[in-house]
Amino acid sequence: MSVWGYIIGSFILLLALIIIGVVLLQEGRRAGISGAISGAADSFLSKNKARSVDAKLARWTKYIVIAFFVLILAANIIAIALA
Repeated sequence: MSVWGYIIGSFILLLALIIIGVVLLQEGRRAGISGAISGAADSFLSKNKARSVDAKLARWTKYIVIAFFVLILAANIIAIALA
């Protein structure tokens, strides 16, 4: 394995860990239902804040996943070219 293989492999591993972290930070789609059933009330500002944070996390997830796939494709092209 060449130096570029180790570099790209470490970036792939780093991006995979970042994807896992960002996905785990996102709030579940059904999180509001359990709060409504138990009687917990959120204020208007807290709902908008959570929605904007979730929207930012969802947007970052898309960008990181796109970078992940581009890096995987680049690694495969480099591997084929060196073989």
